Amino acid sequence: MDGEPAADRVANHVALPQLWICRVDAYPWPCADARLNLLAGFDGRLLALNLYLAPLFVEALTDLSAIAPDLADPPDPRAIYERFMGWVPLRRNR
Repeated sequence: MDGEPAADRVANHVALPQLWICRVDAYPWPCADARLNLLAGFDGRLLALNLYLAPLFVEALTDLSAIAPDLADPPDPRAIYERFMGWVPLRRNR
């Protein structure tokens, strides 16, 4: 990975299915690099970005809740919402 160009490292920051961690750095997905990549990829189209992230949020909430249904502290839906969608700016800076 160290010999990998920076652009490739950013592009590879995708989620590991069902665990919802980044394949590159193992941070909760979307990690900081994934967020930057998503913002750049959607090029200011924040509604489209939200529409892309919304079903991923629902899928992640379902997956993360199913991993350990008997935990005393199950995943907090508000925290997962903030992780998936709360970071997207409300409007594009001009």
